[in-house]
Amino acid sequence: MTTHRTSKRRLAAGTAVVLAALLTTTACGGNGKDDEKGGAAKAPGFNAGIGKVSNASDKKGGTLKFVGTQDADSWDPQRGYYGFMWDFARYYTRQLVSFKAEPGGASTELVPDLATANAEISDGGKTYKYTLKDDVTWEDGTPVTSQDIKYGIERTWAQDVISGGPVYLMQVLDPKSEYKGPYKDKAADKLGLKAIETPDAKTIVFKLPKPNGDFEQMLAMPAASPVKQQKDTAAKYGLKPFSNGPYKIDSYAPNKSMTLSRNTNWKPASDTIRKALPDKITVTFMANADDMDKRLLKGDFDVDINATGIGQAARTTALRDHKGNLDNGQTGFIRYAVFPQTVKPFDNIECRKAVIYAADKKSLQTARGGPQAGGDVAPNMLPAGIKGSDPTYDPYEVLKNDSKPNLEKAKAALKACGQPNGFKTTIAVRNNKPVEVATAVSLQNALKQVGIDAQVDQFDGAQTSGIIGSPKVVKDKGYGIIIMGWGADFPTGQGFSQPLVDGRFILQSGNNNFSELNDPAVNKLFDQAIAETDPAKAGEIYKQMNQKVSEAAVYLPFVYDKTITWRSSRLTNAYTADAYNGRYDYASLGVVK
Repeated sequence: MTTHRTSKRRLAAGTAVVLAALLTTTACGGNGKDDEKGGAAKAPGFNAGIGKVSNASDKKGGTLKFVGTQDADSWDPQRGYYGFMWDFARYYTRQLVSFKAEPGGASTELVPDLATANAEISDGGKTYKYTLKDDVTWEDGTPVTSQDIKYGIERTWAQDVISGGPVYLMQVLDPKSEYKGPYKDKAADKLGLKAIETPDAKTIVFKLPKPNGDFEQMLAMPAASPVKQQKDTAAKYGLKPFSNGPYKIDSYAPNKSMTLSRNTNWKPASDTIRKALPDKITVTFMANADDMDKRLLKGDFDVDINATGIGQAARTTALRDHKGNLDNGQTGFIRYAVFPQTVKPFDNIECRKAVIYAADKKSLQTARGGPQAGGDVAPNMLPAGIKGSDPTYDPYEVLKNDSKPNLEKAKAALKACGQPNGFKTTIAVRNNKPVEVATAVSLQNALKQVGIDAQVDQFDGAQTSGIIGSPKVVKDKGYGIIIMGWGADFPTGQGFSQPLVDGRFILQSGNNNFSELNDPAVNKLFDQAIAETDPAKAGEIYKQMNQKVSEAAVYLPFVYDKTITWRSSRLTNAYTADAYNGRYDYASLGVVK
């Protein structure tokens, strides 16, 4: 899952010490000041939203105010791939099944949403059958039908029109890519994708060519949301999606603002997941991250939609004066650099290893905010919480070397790749993510020590899928190193790693396999793990997959991500959910009026 969390500026060593000291004082918190514009509410306390519900309440009303520095890649449920978009989209989209509205790990349990129950599975795990509830409706009051769900899913196949979203359902339901999508469907019967049957308006049946133990996880994604065909505006649908959730979009100005109000045709009795507490929801996008933090602390807004974490400029003040408004938790994301193999000299594994050995992991961790605000140094590319992960697996001896550069091995690798004096390359990094720019500069400085001259090119972060997501653009621009982050689409090795390293997931637009790794051995391990019904056995296979990826030297992991997240004193029902990579469960939030 593409992510948009960031701290703000490179953290100086002295600030890191201050931060550590502040974080180790009275963890119970409770010393946060009341918001200046947030009424008389009192901040519940430090980490009050981790593992439990902060300021629990079922009171309705008021306006919930989001703010962010990054707009979504798309608000179209079939196109969006940013993590915060998936969380927020639940205001206006529903799925057959969704995640339970509970804090922490309990949130990863799948429960019925549009469907009356979880799937009725038969035929050795190849057939999934659902029945829709009676009172699920669109914002115009018409019922949501099984045909609407099928059509919404089919839109993913129109990659030439609405690219950028996850393609798991395409891979699972149509592995031979026989279906051309609803916009090109010329079949006389217009039955669409044969793997999905809709015998009547309330029944939908999925026929998988072969079993996939994570299929129901895929149906919980926004990409499996229904779309009413008469309301589909194709490439423009993300500007105003038609709602079947508790809220509808009233206005949207890209990169500026969005306003949602209650969908009066949503039936609360049909939805046991979304609390729908606020009367109104607003989103404001602003360019300057430091200004955003100041306004959060001031009380102008309630929560950062991007879940970026408080940046360096405001962090010390927030910890000192507003600690009761902060949560410091794991996100499930890895921050990393990746090496496109189409860009010379990174077609040579030894040149890739040279960068990995030369990197200063301690400096990269500090650039991200240190151990608390940045995260734990990552020795490999499989995070905790995914079966098969092993935090002690240290193929490049990062932990053994206390996160310091190994210049001797870096120079040996340069010699082995025919570049003993180093080489020139370009590091691509999003221009609206200061902490990512800081990590790019850290890496640039470390590489100088072995003669690698890396220029930093800041590209438009709002155009990520069309820039680094385009293999052609990456090659044309000579992006030898890309700075990025990733969290699990769902909590398995398939959900985390497949978009990053399975060669069958290389896309011409909206690509996430930036290295363009296409190793038959890795691809085969995915097939074996996916067919395995025992999660523990599947985890052992994913462990082998992760080792193969490490051996390929296409990734340089930085940290297993943590953030210091702001929660306004007005917020009710705030809790971090593992299902949403440590963000708050947006659909449960309310505000004190």
